[in-house]
Amino acid sequence: MRFSGTLELSAVVRREDGVYVALCPEFDVASQGKSVEEALANLKEALELYLEDEDVEKPSAAEVPMVTIVKVDVGGSSRGLKA
Repeated sequence: MRFSGTLELSAVVRREDGVYVALCPEFDVASQGKSVEEALANLKEALELYLEDEDVEKPSAAEVPMVTIVKVDVGGSSRGLKA
C-alpha cells in the first residue's frame, strides 16, 4: 500500500489473561500491553509496520466494522455464566 497521511481505524480492546489485547478489525491486526494505553500504542506500531507492505489495500467504507452493544436476556438464571 502506497499511502501517506492518516487512516482512522477501529480498535477493540479487551482484558485477557492479565493483559490488554487491542485488535484492529479492518486489518485483523492485534497487539497487547500491560495497560489499555500500552496495548493501543503497540497496536498503532503494529499497524504502521503492517501497512508498509505494498500489497495491503485500504479498506473500503463497506468494510469498516460497526461496534455496538447487544443486550441478551438470559432468563434470570446465571447458572451457565462464569464470573
